[in-house]
Parts: sequence; C-alpha cells; structure tokens
Amino acid sequence: MLLVGDIGATKTILGIYSADSRPQNPITSATYPSDRYPDLDTLLNEFIKENRVKITRASFGVAGPVIDRRAKITNLPWTVDVERLKETLNVENVDLFNDICAIAYSIACLEDKDLTTLNKGVPVNRTPIAVIAPGTGLGEAFLTWDGDRDRYRPHASEGGHVDFAPKTQREIELMQYLYRSHKHVSYEDVCCGKGIPNIYNFLKDCGDFRESVWLSDELKGANDPTPIIVGAALSTERECKICEEALSIFISVLAREAGNLVLKVAATGGLYIGGGIPPRIISRLKEERFMEAFLDKGAFAELLSAVPVKVIMNPKAALIGTARYGLDLYRE
Repeated sequence: MLLVGDIGATKTILGIYSADSRPQNPITSATYPSDRYPDLDTLLNEFIKENRVKITRASFGVAGPVIDRRAKITNLPWTVDVERLKETLNVENVDLFNDICAIAYSIACLEDKDLTTLNKGVPVNRTPIAVIAPGTGLGEAFLTWDGDRDRYRPHASEGGHVDFAPKTQREIELMQYLYRSHKHVSYEDVCCGKGIPNIYNFLKDCGDFRESVWLSDELKGANDPTPIIVGAALSTERECKICEEALSIFISVLAREAGNLVLKVAATGGLYIGGGIPPRIISRLKEERFMEAFLDKGAFAELLSAVPVKVIMNPKAALIGTARYGLDLYRE
C-alpha cells in the first residue's frame, strides 16, 4: 500500500492507495489539524494505527523547501526527514517534495468540476504553466514540458518570499507599516492567510476605517482572524468597509503577483490558482478587479490576456498530485 500525505501548516491530509488506485480515489483518507501534533511522525503513527494497514511506500508533499531530502515546514515547527520517516514507517522508499509542486502534479488529473475559469484565454501547447497558491503561506511553482517523457514536469519555487512591490499609494503605506516590524516585507506577508490580518491591522491603525464593536469582539476571541475578516468582507447581512478593503487589497496584490509569475516563466500554457483561500472568495475573484490587476503589465497586457486563468476548487489537489507522483513510482 502507498501512503500519501499533503503536509500543510494548517492541516495535514493523509490517504492510502493501492497500486491500481486512481489519484483522485484513495482507499481511505483523513484530515488532521497539523498544530495539534508535535511532529509528523506522531501523526503518521496515529493514522496507521487507526487504519491497521501495512505501508510499502510513502510520498509526501510538504509546505516548505526540500533540501537534501529534508524539509522545515514553513509556518509550523516541524522538520520532516526522509531517513527518519523510513524508520517510522518501516519502508525503504519515501518521496518528499514541495506541496505546490504537488498541486502542479495534480493539474493533469483535474476535471472541469475541479476548476473555475476566470479567463478562458488561448493556451499555447507545451509551453510553461504557472501555479500560485495562497493558503497559510504563499506558494509558487511552474511546469515545463518534458519531451523525453511526453508530459509536464513541475519545478518548486520560493517565489512567495520575494520582496513585496507595492503599486498604489495605500500599498506603499502598507509596506512602510509592515517594514517597521518585519524589516523584510515579502509577498507572503501580504498575500496569504497570515497576510490578510496584516492588511487589516494596517487599515485599522491608519485611521481611515472604524472597527465595529461586533467585529472587535469576534477578533478578540479568535485564534485565526483570517476567516472572520474574509467572512465579514463577503457578508451580505452586515456591511464591513474595513474588511472589504482588506480583501480588495489582497485580491489586487494576488493578481499582480500572479501576472509577475506568468511573465517570469513565460507561462503561456496557463495559470492555475490553488490554495485554501481562492475557493472561499471565488465570487470576488470573478469580479473585474482581479483580471484588471492581472493584466496591468503595460506592453505585456495583450500577452497576458491570452493566458488561461483557472482557480482550483478541489481542496485535495495537493493530495491528488502527491498520489499521482507516488503511484507512478509505485507502479514502476
């Protein structure tokens, strides 16, 4: 049996596959809150004990850079080591790679029901494809065509940690605000789950917006303010200007960085937006703001207008991609 895991800072999804399984259909799967466990080994032991299964191989997509078969999970105090996992699982083969690469691997397996199109575009066959994924952090990856294997090959990136480049006056003030405490301000400091509270706090402290009593009360008791801010921004029952503005800034920054990524890797094959946040705000992503900011690249606006832009709605895309990778090796 193949054990597959999507190891994230917020949650970990595990699945078990047989050699003839499809990546979309694990024999069984379960989701765990990552921060309730001291390390991945403890979580894996619990999962295996619950399912009473003999593992013969394992593959994991992890939220962090993989160097020398080891990874430090970004935004979580876990270190994942291939040799240690081999001992924990008592197997000879463990594969470890970046979780955004895992999402990239899933693209070939995704169906129309798993995607929402923001821009139909005209994809150019066998040219690079870009992947950007705002979740707890901001992940980026890309795929290039591998002619020898007649398939796309994903490549990891830590592009979410590059310097944040503001464009509007308000974004310049946001960067200056964050610089006072962060020193290095990256796109991840603005454009992900942990970035949304940064934007919110800036707007509150700049004095242009008032924080409602009900919102203040909800935020005080929250371990994670992001769902509250996003929920208030999307609410049709009560107006929340500060949350609406925070989400608008988030969407504009995401769109421009997505456009940056497409230009950097010449991704005329398409852009896929993954991560946990985009499906929750899909109604806002469909509005003009996202595509206007995405296309705001001067002379290259026309090139970007032909790039297909799709949002991955399936929350298990990284698990599917990791399973696809692991099953290919398992069968070989």
